[in-house]
Amino acid sequence: METVMEDVEEYSWREVKLPSLIPVVPEPELERETGERRRGRDILVAVDHGPNSKHAFDWALIHLCRLADTLHLVHAVSSVKNEIVYEASQRLMEKLAVEAFEVALVKSVARIVEGDPGKVLCKEAERLKPAALVMGTRGRSLLQSVIQGSVGEYCFHNCKSAPVIIVPGKEDGDQSVL
Repeated sequence: METVMEDVEEYSWREVKLPSLIPVVPEPELERETGERRRGRDILVAVDHGPNSKHAFDWALIHLCRLADTLHLVHAVSSVKNEIVYEASQRLMEKLAVEAFEVALVKSVARIVEGDPGKVLCKEAERLKPAALVMGTRGRSLLQSVIQGSVGEYCFHNCKSAPVIIVPGKEDGDQSVL
């Protein structure tokens, strides 16, 4: 576990060791590809154990990811020292990393961060400078979001380093895009 100090605020995080799924092969020689496409982009996806998060993850795989991209999975928790929470999050991220490789052939990096979800997602976006931050939403009404607050709304207004894509949830609940 490491603690990152930025300004006065700090937050803790733990790296998740994911299984290596990508075989080592030489870089393809693609003359018509642009440098960014060859190099790949970083795409940050906020995940949790809910169906709306899974729907946003599926949306990112289908609509956003390309072969050379790296998918950064971030899960915000109240404490990274809690082993039960860490192990449950690790299993979730391992499952998502395998699915990302099987569906879109992209590699994944996972990180569990401690703190307020909106704030730590914005800090992770500032650290990574991703092409996009993708997150799900519960589908609350405008009034409920204003009264109760929303992580998506917070990130939309406060994340300056990357565009925030908020994927609305499906009415079917657990059904995903795939």
